[in-house]
Amino acid sequence: MNNTVVMVLAGGEGERLYPLTRDRAKPAVPFAGNLRLVDFTLSNCLNSGLRRVNVLTQYKSDSLNRHIRLGWDIFNPELGEYIEVRPPQLRLASTWYLGTADAIYQNIYTLQREMPEYVLILSGDHVYSMDYSQMIGRHINSKAVCTIACKPVPLQEAHRFGILTVNNDERVINFAEKPDNPRKSELPSRFDLSERDFALCSMGVYVFNTEALVRMVIEDSKNNSSSHDFGRDVFPAIIQSDERVTAYPFWNLEKGKIMYWRDIGTLDAYMQSNLELATGHLSDGLTEPFSLYDRGWPFRSYVPSAPPLNVCGRVDEEEGGANRINNSLISNGVVINNATVLNSVIGPQVIINEGAFLKNSVVLSNVKIGENAVVANTIVDKHNVIPSGTQIGIDKEADSHHFTVSEGGIVVVPKRMPLFQ
Repeated sequence: MNNTVVMVLAGGEGERLYPLTRDRAKPAVPFAGNLRLVDFTLSNCLNSGLRRVNVLTQYKSDSLNRHIRLGWDIFNPELGEYIEVRPPQLRLASTWYLGTADAIYQNIYTLQREMPEYVLILSGDHVYSMDYSQMIGRHINSKAVCTIACKPVPLQEAHRFGILTVNNDERVINFAEKPDNPRKSELPSRFDLSERDFALCSMGVYVFNTEALVRMVIEDSKNNSSSHDFGRDVFPAIIQSDERVTAYPFWNLEKGKIMYWRDIGTLDAYMQSNLELATGHLSDGLTEPFSLYDRGWPFRSYVPSAPPLNVCGRVDEEEGGANRINNSLISNGVVINNATVLNSVIGPQVIINEGAFLKNSVVLSNVKIGENAVVANTIVDKHNVIPSGTQIGIDKEADSHHFTVSEGGIVVVPKRMPLFQ
């Protein structure tokens, strides 16, 4: 993998994840207790043997910069390894990154200095486990200028993604970014999974020949009508020019199972994926379960030192402990005192007091849940105190007067909510 440089697009503003992105970039949003969204992409790079990684940042990047500095300073520069945070360089333009293609264009200097044969472009806000070396190998063998990782999504969800049309030679013959009326994908015979209606979506994982990539983003930069985005502009232009673009299927063709991949683009998607990892329950029946516990493919992060989980309280000799915890991810430093935690994710150094009841919720770090409080279908951001007896997520209409409520009814308590101070 020494001939490949990685570019991680981590500058997304994350408007649909607000208020979780009020004070942090989208890739820096905490996830699954101890992790942040960007850790999945960076761990995949590490496990795939990729050691030259550039993280392209932009909006509200302070917490992301700090996280990478503290948690990812593990590469050996003497061996040519590095992970570098790169804000807009203003070398070729006087603007921030205008789009995904423009982010690469503004970092052409890095590619010219490193001179890799291939460039792997990734998003910093997806949850999945993937060996990029296999995709790069497939790209090299295909003789393509670009390879796009893809997976099936239900047709009713396809309008949220870039949608590919692929022929029997696994060549991409059309790319439509977030089409209004997506059509069912007709896949090559060896790709087929089932008779269900689905479309083939881009995962935001691309391998390019470096020469072709540099040429394409330079051409795109000269187009005043372009939005400077890979999906909207660059891929349609490549396909129209008749250069070879191939698809890389991200599913188990032998088992007929789709590999786990989630785009954490909305509050509802954020909650769904957190709870899928906590409960192990997937509703579609086609997707392989995703586990954080594969020792052969570890997900690393920066986790501040904290004491172990403490499940405490009175114990009845006949009935046993009063705590009830099930289908939940509990981080280090958490104290649970005679409380109930069901189908939830609890971040580091959270205190859950006697009689509290949590269900279908995500609680980020340094939160205190008061006695007999009820928290359901709720995301609680950092540094909050939920007073004793408070009920959140029970009456959505009442909650909407104080908090953000998503389209799917998820309540979000922002960081340091003044109501609770």
